[in-house]
Amino acid sequence: MTETETKPTVGDEVMDGQRRAVVTDIRGGVVWLRAPHGGGPEWPAEEPRKLTVRRTRAEMIAAGDL
Repeated sequence: MTETETKPTVGDEVMDGQRRAVVTDIRGGVVWLRAPHGGGPEWPAEEPRKLTVRRTRAEMIAAGDL
């Protein structure tokens, strides 16, 4: 896996290894994630520099997905 060139921000859809997730918060440099549909538990990204941004929040809004 390569490092992403775009740092994820809150609301972005990312890949955390093999899991799709949404960035819910960034606290003290820790990126917090949750499953993309329906809420549920959050977890800290173990390697935030290796998160791959699939779609930004702005792209999801433009596509009508939010």
